[in-house]
Amino acid sequence: MSEKTATFVVTHAEEESAVVRDVETAQVHTLASNPGLKVDDVLEATVAPKPPLEVAWEVVDVENRRTVEFVDSDLGPTTHERELAADAQPGEVVREERAGTGEIHVLALPDEDIEDAATDVLEDDETVARAARLEAVRVEVRSDPDEGVLSVRYLPD
Repeated sequence: MSEKTATFVVTHAEEESAVVRDVETAQVHTLASNPGLKVDDVLEATVAPKPPLEVAWEVVDVENRRTVEFVDSDLGPTTHERELAADAQPGEVVREERAGTGEIHVLALPDEDIEDAATDVLEDDETVARAARLEAVRVEVRSDPDEGVLSVRYLPD
């Protein structure tokens, strides 16, 4: 096996070891030690198999490390997000790039599903991986149960 440079999200962390997942390929790497990582940290790093058995990995270089902040906002979706939801089929995710970096995802859902959907987004491991791929450091969830609109904003620095 050889070194691998990628963007990883930390899926498990203990004092002695950690597990990272490549956000592009979903390949999982168990680290033989934990260099201070916490669950949901995002690393742009190089990992390499640790000799002699090469069954565990070690971090050999970190280009960038960040934590993604999750916010369940009291604000409702913007007018533009409501317009996107109005054109969507129920349950459909409408994706739109933000000016610069990041992305906005808008869902039109039945009113009773909005709170559960917001909770699911905030607790889903894939939300962290998606934020990592989009180079976001903040994920903001806005909802309006009366209109059945949920927006997820992947925001840069």
